[in-house]
Amino acid sequence: LNVGDLAFVEDGLQLHLRRSKTDPEARGRKVGIPFGGGPATCPVRVVKAWMLEAGLERGPVFRHVTRHGELKRRLTPHAVATIVKRAAAAPGHDPTRFSGHSLRAGFATAAARAGKPERAIQAQTGHKSLAQLRRYVREGSLFLENAAAGLL
Repeated sequence: LNVGDLAFVEDGLQLHLRRSKTDPEARGRKVGIPFGGGPATCPVRVVKAWMLEAGLERGPVFRHVTRHGELKRRLTPHAVATIVKRAAAAPGHDPTRFSGHSLRAGFATAAARAGKPERAIQAQTGHKSLAQLRRYVREGSLFLENAAAGLL
């Protein structure tokens, strides 16, 4: 994402994804990120604060920061994976079970657990088919609308 791909709007943050794995023709699509519950966990506020603190006016939004606080190049997929692994290891999780892709799968699973409709999850993640989305959801909805619930 580049700074020009973000628009802070009344309802949150609008992203313009110029290209993705599921969009090889680079038609692009817009994704809305709503405000979160609190300032420390709100993705919109956190991104805005990062951009203000870093003085970002153009170029990549997510960049490598040196130990001296200098902003460098765009984060690579490998760098994102390393960040996710470190974040997972901090509370004691096995970092080998996580990658940058875990964020997408985790979102789909959490949204399913929260009872969000599959079509809404699919619109957010950009999955082309429900079959593919359902593989991401994992066991997130195993006990939602479970036919065995309440029978005994």
